[in-house]
Amino acid sequence: MIPRRSQVTCTGIAFALCLQHLISAIEVPLDLPQPPTITKQSIKDYIVDPRDNIFIECEAKGNPVPIFSWTRNGKFFNVAKDPKVSMRRRSGTLVIDFHSGGRPDDYEGEYQCFARNDYGTALSSKIHLQVSKSPLWPKEKVDVIEVDEGAPLSLQCNPPPGLPEPVIFWMSSSMEPIPQDKRVSQGHNGDLYFSNVLAQDALTDYSCNARFHFTHTIQQKNPYTLKVKTKKSHNETSLGNSPAMYRARGITETTPSFMYPYGTSSSQMVLRGVDLLLECIASGVPAPDIMWYKKGGELPVGKTKLENFNKALRISNVSEEDSGEYFCLASNKMGSIRHTISVRVKAAPYWLDEPENLILAPGEDGRLVCRANGNPKPSIQWLVNGEPIEASPPNPSREVAGDTIVFRDTQIGSSAVYQCNASNEHGYLLANAFVSGKGWKRAAEFISPPSSWLEFWWLADVPPRILGPRNQLIRVIQNNRTRLDCPFFGSPIPTLRWFKNGQGNTLDGGNYKAHENGSLEMFMARKEDQGIYTCVATNILGKAEAQVRLEVKDPTRIVRGPEDQVVKRGTMPRLPCRVKHDPTLRLMVTWLKDDAPLYLGNRVKKEEDGLTIYGVTEKDQGDYTCVASTELDKDFAKAYLTVLGTGTCSWDNSSLIYPIPTERPDRPRDLELTDLAERSVRLTWIPGNDNNSPITDYVVQFEEDRFQPGMWHNHSRYPGSVNSAVLSLSPYVNYQFRVIAVNDVGSSVPSLPSERYQTNGARPEINPTGVQGAGTQKNNMEITWTPLNATQAYGPNLRYIVRWRRRDPRGSWYNETVRGARHVVWNTPIYVPYEIKVQAENDFGRAPEPDTYIGYSGEDYPKAAPTDVRIRVLNSTAIALTWTRVHLDTIQGQLKEYRAYFWRDSSLLKNLWVSKKRQFVSFPGDRNRGTVSRLFPYSNYKLEMVVTNGRGDGPRSEMKEFPTPEGVPSSPRYLRIRQPNLEIINLEWDHPEHPNGIITGYTLRYQPCTSHLGLCCLLSAVNGSRTGRTVVENLSPNQTRFTLQRSDPISRYRFVLRARTQVGEGEALVEESPALLDE
Repeated sequence: MIPRRSQVTCTGIAFALCLQHLISAIEVPLDLPQPPTITKQSIKDYIVDPRDNIFIECEAKGNPVPIFSWTRNGKFFNVAKDPKVSMRRRSGTLVIDFHSGGRPDDYEGEYQCFARNDYGTALSSKIHLQVSKSPLWPKEKVDVIEVDEGAPLSLQCNPPPGLPEPVIFWMSSSMEPIPQDKRVSQGHNGDLYFSNVLAQDALTDYSCNARFHFTHTIQQKNPYTLKVKTKKSHNETSLGNSPAMYRARGITETTPSFMYPYGTSSSQMVLRGVDLLLECIASGVPAPDIMWYKKGGELPVGKTKLENFNKALRISNVSEEDSGEYFCLASNKMGSIRHTISVRVKAAPYWLDEPENLILAPGEDGRLVCRANGNPKPSIQWLVNGEPIEASPPNPSREVAGDTIVFRDTQIGSSAVYQCNASNEHGYLLANAFVSGKGWKRAAEFISPPSSWLEFWWLADVPPRILGPRNQLIRVIQNNRTRLDCPFFGSPIPTLRWFKNGQGNTLDGGNYKAHENGSLEMFMARKEDQGIYTCVATNILGKAEAQVRLEVKDPTRIVRGPEDQVVKRGTMPRLPCRVKHDPTLRLMVTWLKDDAPLYLGNRVKKEEDGLTIYGVTEKDQGDYTCVASTELDKDFAKAYLTVLGTGTCSWDNSSLIYPIPTERPDRPRDLELTDLAERSVRLTWIPGNDNNSPITDYVVQFEEDRFQPGMWHNHSRYPGSVNSAVLSLSPYVNYQFRVIAVNDVGSSVPSLPSERYQTNGARPEINPTGVQGAGTQKNNMEITWTPLNATQAYGPNLRYIVRWRRRDPRGSWYNETVRGARHVVWNTPIYVPYEIKVQAENDFGRAPEPDTYIGYSGEDYPKAAPTDVRIRVLNSTAIALTWTRVHLDTIQGQLKEYRAYFWRDSSLLKNLWVSKKRQFVSFPGDRNRGTVSRLFPYSNYKLEMVVTNGRGDGPRSEMKEFPTPEGVPSSPRYLRIRQPNLEIINLEWDHPEHPNGIITGYTLRYQPCTSHLGLCCLLSAVNGSRTGRTVVENLSPNQTRFTLQRSDPISRYRFVLRARTQVGEGEALVEESPALLDE
């Protein structure tokens, strides 16, 4: 017996346009100014425990740090006026404290959080706060219920309405669970249904219990007592619940009738994304079986589950495709009846395109898009900083067009947070997206904007940064998918590449997929994929890198698991569980009984490769699961243990009704083809044994012997209640078929193949798709397409008629017939458009006239260089470029970008070595201006311009030379502090690595302080530290030493040293004098 088992480049100003596409993938570092972003908030429908304090969460990030405020029921909520309400520091989370009394119900309502800083306002969703309620069951008197044996019965629960709804279960007044099965079960509404009543049902009483979530209290309804009127004594027979028992007791067998829902049809509405529960409960003698179907199709594959002894059908994560008519079929030996449920799927709004943060540089265009779908169609409302956009100050660079806001030629725009609200009658969505720049100067320093406009911040240049850890270890199970993360940032947006073991080509394609956010996805990790992976982020300002070490581990597998067993009471059954796993991972083997942790004691002992039960009893009967797990994966195997008593089994002893072991079905047999036609055939088969688990589906597969002999493909799927189906066929295929049966345990072995059936040929009905034309050399065009497959060929000698001509109505068509999926046209002019057609043909004829596609012949290098290149120095590190564009006829291809190559030729300081490495900045598109930044101050530079197409660079322009003015220096290379005694401190430093001009001197600031913690200068504001006045020393440019006479032997000193040029002071180097040994 088989055990049941499961396994579980953009640069310069163009950065802004690129960033608007990548912002969802690239996070803006928090040390750059930015509007608020909500990072955490309470759920929309928020139910709280009345016994605890209330916490309404609202967290946001931004620079400057956001400040928070709240509204309640649409009005400003003054937190300071209510002594019970406070707000967490540096957070918007509300805390409502009831330790000193108060009614939580007084704080029910709709709350919304606002996070503000200088650049805008972000909003949380509206949070509907409700206090949990556990109402008492109303007092009622329950009379004794008299019922005839064999009649149906329902016991109503009607629990009090709690918030959230309570969990319902039935027990006797002595707190014993009511056994449930196909005959007796609880409905979704909480009522208890009897398909037919038996005399034994009067041996206990029945009480409905409601368990409330927050208070964990259980309320019990007064119990029902049954009086069953019988025709014969209860002890006259020992046939249990068998059909013979009904006859022996004089109970009339009856056809099924629905107890819930009533009638033959009903309807149900459900929202997209939630679970749909359909329920059918039927009476009848014997108790009916329930089966589920969907009219005109199959039940949704992969998301349906039968519950409550097949009386309920659950469809998870419902979508619009799940609309339609479902029906349940209740049947027993006396007949069958069906109930049809019409399901309509509506939808609260859901995102198609959620607005994303948008960062624009001056002169750039951009757009915010907010597209949502739902049923009914949601309406879109835009807000700016929490206010309707219609009420915001006018902005000539902004245009609202329904679900899109367009920003054009933004020179002085608004830095703000925009909100998009998509709503319909079933709910709403709220998204925040900021529109901003990041920078080092305000536009207001250059242009005075109207007072009604908000500030706009220019884009700054930022070298590449790796935002995650520099050295990671990732472990993955062999053949599993994994992802290596490398979050990064920079301006211009860096190019990120992945390499393995420090060498080789960039990793992208095949088993790898590089994502825009820096992640490298590996579809199937193999042993040879182990190694060191390096991500390198590069832009014109430099590069940054990080490493990830990947280890691929063997999977955990149970090579021999437990099997179903039937044993006698008192024996010593053993359940094996032998595991194979990766020796470098820690293995843990645990056991479950009936899906709960198994208690191990003197009788039940876990061994290295199994479980032994000594002196087994009836209580040991049940499902046993061996779970083998490591920190990376797990495997499990399950078996059912049946324990037989030592005495005679009596049918009216319910404790001795044993589950029947189930297995996968036997394979179908005796396949037969009938009703042979040109495009169809009927396939009939005889089902195999279902092995105590009903067959739910049949899968029909086919194989053909021309294109892929020996390869089986799925053809169609049918319900388990049929054994014959009409199959649709394609022409000129030599078919044979096989059938696989499926039940809840698994799939059968495929049946033996049917005889072959050859369909007649026909001309093709479709043409190839994916037709493309592109040059691989300057004098050719390669035409490619996706060929037809075996069931599309429709006849022998499949071939393709390829036609092409210059895109000119007067041009002549050329053609060639080929059998592959590629044709190369030679001796073409450089980069001209062609019309292309590809038509399928076989020996029976041609497919319909094909569509026309446009392709281009190959490109050649551009013939001309940009002229009249002019340079304007903006500051010590940036220049503005203008040039005259080349004529389009000289590009000889598709213009990609203009490119400025530049290099630092020398420093204006004598004897200072510089790197002359060539760099470039790209200006995508047909433009005539741009900016080059991140230059070294006080240097001589050379620059050349080219235009680029898909083939490469054109000729270089006339070389231009320009100097950059002085800037502020970098920090001194080092600052060493020595204390030879208690009276003096000696300082020594070196000149800056990058003077960026003529050094005019050094500024030294120092300050004494005392502390008991040894970190006096860093903790001067806390812990009782005391600081003295700051002393400033202006030192000569050649001085690199300084001696300080200490005022006392206890104080420590904090030193701040900067170099100066005529432009100003440079970066600071900060050091502290070390603590003395006796301090």
